Amino acid sequence: MARRKRRSRAGSSAGLIIATVCLAVLSLGIVGAYGWLRYKASGNVAIDQASLCPVDGPKAETAILLDVTDPISDTTALDLRNQFQKIVADVPVGGAIDIYALTEMEGDLIQTFHGCNPGSGANVDEWTSNPRLAQARWEKGFAKPLQDIAGKLSVGEAGKQSPIMAAIQKINLEVFTNAPAGMPKHLYIASDMIEHTDAFSNYRDGASYQKFQQSSARNKFRTSLDGVMIKILAFQRPNMKFSMEDLANFWAQWIKSNNGDFDGFVRLEGIR
Repeated sequence: MARRKRRSRAGSSAGLIIATVCLAVLSLGIVGAYGWLRYKASGNVAIDQASLCPVDGPKAETAILLDVTDPISDTTALDLRNQFQKIVADVPVGGAIDIYALTEMEGDLIQTFHGCNPGSGANVDEWTSNPRLAQARWEKGFAKPLQDIAGKLSVGEAGKQSPIMAAIQKINLEVFTNAPAGMPKHLYIASDMIEHTDAFSNYRDGASYQKFQQSSARNKFRTSLDGVMIKILAFQRPNMKFSMEDLANFWAQWIKSNNGDFDGFVRLEGIR
């Protein structure tokens, strides 16, 4: 009988040891899972609720200058809308986008949008975030406002001046100059690219860069575009005294002389 009792106690001890080990493994698993979730959650970037930008600053800067000082054709507006949507789609999560409308007053721009891409529901981890809320935030604060702007791209009224250089200078000082070194910086200009101010006018002086260099506009509108990639989406106007190729070369020289990176001159379809 004594031997049987020893076996029973031995069996009970073994069971207790196994249960203890299983409980320890389970506890470690719970702690590990909790730690993993905490680690994943710590990777979620805190954002400003007004701009939807990371509180420590955007990860990239994209600016768009829309020149609606003169109306454009429906065909051009459709092409521009397609280009606009591609630009918006390329803004990375955490990247900022600033949209300005040109006016006839030098440096007096209308900012129509400022905000960051917070990421849609597809960009968040369902274990540590709420994809539905993320999607709603993205649609309300980022996608919808930009869609509204895209729908109004053909709206414009004739202006007395077209101070494109002054606008680029203003955007550079407001958006790009204080950006951290190495941050991607892109500027898109949607315009007929016909500079027209008292200091210099393509209407009066043509697309001669030599005449521009001899004008007061050279120093008046100079700006340091270091590290800024600039792409032009050009509207075509009829009956110009110079070709679009000459105009493209003029702006390529101006951008490069201000240390910017010329990223192309795209002739949008349609003419008006």
